[in-house]
Amino acid sequence: MGCCGSAERTKREWRPLEDRSCTDLPWFLLFTVFCVGMGSICGFTIVTGGAARLVFGYDSYGNTCGQRNEQIEGVRLSGLDHTDRKFVFFLDPCNIDIVQRKIKSLALCVSLCPPEEMKTHQDLKRFAMLNGSELCSYELAAHKYPALPERFSKCPKLPVPPSKPLPVFNRCTPLDISCYAKFAEAVVTFVSDNSVLHRLIAGVAASKEIIIGLCVLALVLSMTLMAVIRYISAVLVWILTALVVLGSLAGTSVLWWLYIDYRLYGNDTSTKVTTEVTEEEETHRDNGQALLVYAISATVFTIILLLLMLFMRKRVALTIALFHVAGKVFIHLPLLTLQPFVTFLALLLFWIYWILVLLFLGTTGNPVQNEETGLTEFRLTGPLQYLTWYHAVGLVWISEFILACQQMTVAGAVVTYYFTRDKNRLPVTPILSSVLRLLRYHLGTVAKGSFIITLVKIPRLVLMYIHNQLKGKENACARCLLKTCICCLWCLEKCLNYLNQNAYAATAINSTSFCTSARDAFVILVENALRVATINAVGDFVLFLGKILIVTSTAFAGVLLLNYQRDYAEWLLPLIIVCLFAFLVAHCFLSIFEIVVDVLFLCFAIDTKYNDGTPGKEFFMDKALMEFVESSRRLERAVERGRSRVKEAVSEGAEMKPMPSCFNDSADYPL
Repeated sequence: MGCCGSAERTKREWRPLEDRSCTDLPWFLLFTVFCVGMGSICGFTIVTGGAARLVFGYDSYGNTCGQRNEQIEGVRLSGLDHTDRKFVFFLDPCNIDIVQRKIKSLALCVSLCPPEEMKTHQDLKRFAMLNGSELCSYELAAHKYPALPERFSKCPKLPVPPSKPLPVFNRCTPLDISCYAKFAEAVVTFVSDNSVLHRLIAGVAASKEIIIGLCVLALVLSMTLMAVIRYISAVLVWILTALVVLGSLAGTSVLWWLYIDYRLYGNDTSTKVTTEVTEEEETHRDNGQALLVYAISATVFTIILLLLMLFMRKRVALTIALFHVAGKVFIHLPLLTLQPFVTFLALLLFWIYWILVLLFLGTTGNPVQNEETGLTEFRLTGPLQYLTWYHAVGLVWISEFILACQQMTVAGAVVTYYFTRDKNRLPVTPILSSVLRLLRYHLGTVAKGSFIITLVKIPRLVLMYIHNQLKGKENACARCLLKTCICCLWCLEKCLNYLNQNAYAATAINSTSFCTSARDAFVILVENALRVATINAVGDFVLFLGKILIVTSTAFAGVLLLNYQRDYAEWLLPLIIVCLFAFLVAHCFLSIFEIVVDVLFLCFAIDTKYNDGTPGKEFFMDKALMEFVESSRRLERAVERGRSRVKEAVSEGAEMKPMPSCFNDSADYPL
């Protein structure tokens, strides 16, 4: 059907529909208009010269290198012809403003970067006369460099390090690693020892092959774990359950043992002292009360935990069954393993574009002279300064949109798998079919869901920025209030993310709008609240253990390899890089597995609600889930039989009760 849309279905069929219609079309149009605005910002920076100034570079007088420039009113040495001067040269490239993260040095357009070190002004003169590249300010004559008094302020700081032009961005970049260390120090301000920073950078450069190999190992381990987790899920879940129970019991026992030991020790010491109560005795008494509170709290927690484990043991079995079926999904839909790569590539391309446009904005606007340095800078003024805020909102919304597209794609493929009875009749490429359905019908739904997340994420990011800016300045009450607001918004964001994911699955099934799908999914989740809690608690922790397993395995291999290469003086930073990458890769892959489990559970809940296995209402579920349902039914029948027997016993007892009253009544008659 076309994208004109149709009336909402009043009756939910809860199975993938063939006759789909576009959902949330106004939100698709709104998102399209927003993206056009993002593109217009890029076009504006290109037309006004911001992009050219970033790529070709500009000097401290507002002249763009490599082209003829117009005179800027009030700025001397502007409007020069730099057609032959295509490279930006900084007189002191290592002069970094730590706070503003920028170079404070005077910048000039030159025709050639100095390939060799220059130690005197005579070397500068010789280089200018031979190559025509003047490294001092434009108003100074090259043949007079050694004799001019201005040479100390308007010529490069000696010695001039050798440099080469940066690819694409025509900046003369020093070859000396010390300047790179200072650039890194400008970003990582907490590093105070330059020697340590130099050693860390050298360690990374020396072990780059091992870092790449370990990153590939983390990738292979993540894909392997997704394939084998279906076989080890039961063992992991029950081991986890046993560890949690034993840990809580052990912790409670230790606390009570400490309290009893403390009471015995306290009584022994109190009999020796009969004088007034000292401050030390007060401290001992407070410690005893604290231990008692801890022990009682741990006991209450352990009792609640044991009761939860007792009542939720059946739902733990459901989690195991869902993990088993999720493993089968990846066997039937192997392209799901490529989904993290596609999403990461889309995010990477968008982030590169966003950063480039942000840099364009940094060199766009009206020329303004810096009062402190006297250098010319370009800044957005008036209403144009809000373009940066618009661009920042675009970063959040479009990033969330790409992630939501991944969730909708995975949900559509899993829904197709679940509601296809004969798995041999699955579409040739369920993933591609899901992508096509998304692009044709449901982009509006994804745009609306991602916008809701954006509305929560942006205030949280703003509050985090305010908290960082006011660190050390605000009082304790304001700091606590800010942290509370940030925490509440984070929790709300997580809840909305989970609801959105289930709403996308409902849209993939019934082709309904976002709000309708969210309401239907919410009703299903509320009806299965205990199951949802168990799956999220147990399942998420098992997946977290999987992430830790991948990170620790990669780190162990890294320690062996890096320690074997004795030439590497510093291998801590490479190891940290590898561990961070391993966790990122594991998180990306296991997040797909988590989405599959959540969608399978929603389908299972719908299946058990609207079907009962009778003719005409056959289940769609897999054999593993069917076995879980059958075992649950057997248990329910056993419970019902037990209840019926109790009722029968109670009713028989009620019938026997009037008989003693007859004998009591007969006592009224005379013998």
